[in-house]
Amino acid sequence: MRITRSAGHSRVALAVAGGILAAGTLLGACSSGPPSTTPAGSASSGGSSTTTARTPRGPTTPVTTSPGSTPSVPAGPVRCATTALTAAVAGTSGAAGTIEITVALTSTAAAPCVLDGYPGLLLQTASGSPLPTSVVRKGSYGFTSMPPTPVTLTHGGSAYFNVGYSDVPVGAETTCPSSASMQVTPPNAFDHLVMAAALAPCGGGTLVVSPVFLAVGSNSQTTAPPAG
Repeated sequence: MRITRSAGHSRVALAVAGGILAAGTLLGACSSGPPSTTPAGSASSGGSSTTTARTPRGPTTPVTTSPGSTPSVPAGPVRCATTALTAAVAGTSGAAGTIEITVALTSTAAAPCVLDGYPGLLLQTASGSPLPTSVVRKGSYGFTSMPPTPVTLTHGGSAYFNVGYSDVPVGAETTCPSSASMQVTPPNAFDHLVMAAALAPCGGGTLVVSPVFLAVGSNSQTTAPPAG
């Protein structure tokens, strides 16, 4: 028995086959996304990446470090401890109502030590009670207005500072209280020494003080004449 396919049936079959082929192509296009790209220098998951370093413009200085190494710091004299100093009046003078006192700070330390800056002062009575004291650094006296300079003391060496004040009563003052002793706090220290000192500053106990200095050398300053 012969089966005869008509031309119409053939055209239908071809159209169906073409539709199936087109649908398969469309499904393949939908299931595949755009190609993955990785920016240069960034890491991609599941693989390795290579980062290209930029070349710096201009010369660079390499920095080399050694694990466990510690830079060496040259050792130098330390600040003079208050307990390794003594204080005493080294000289005094007076003219036209202005009194100048020079105080010596002498080192008893075995090793060299350094003082730098202004001392602190406080006047006291014979019983050790404080008297009104106003300390002015530098001031306008020629013997107190020098700039601060570090001084190094060896055993038995002395640093000096000058103190100036007026013994002329000011305002309602009729007399100016006299001290029997004076506390001296070395520069950059918290503890103090006590030395005998008979001072009678007016103006509410105003004392003008210089920084410490040496009596000889390139940075030496003038001291009051030695106490007789």
